[in-house]
Amino acid sequence: MVRPYEIVTIYNPGLENEEAYDAQIERFAALVTENGGEVVNIDKWGRRRLAYEIKGLTEGYYVEMTFNAEPAVAAELERVLKITDTVVRHLLVKVDEK
Repeated sequence: MVRPYEIVTIYNPGLENEEAYDAQIERFAALVTENGGEVVNIDKWGRRRLAYEIKGLTEGYYVEMTFNAEPAVAAELERVLKITDTVVRHLLVKVDEK
């Protein structure tokens, strides 16, 4: 059953340029679409100050992505995010269908 999801990802601010962030974002969007999901929206928030220090970093590059997919696709996306070095933190939530 296809469900709506929203994920906020914080990338390491040390990437060399905007194209490097775009490549990372496209990689995860492709992971969703290649597994039968549909990316609804990608919203780049840009560099923001973190509320607290994470792994020695005080800033991060925030990106929000909303997509529709099977639960298995969301689980695979989360698995890949956990092992990606450029991702500092992420939060994946299932959106209520109201």
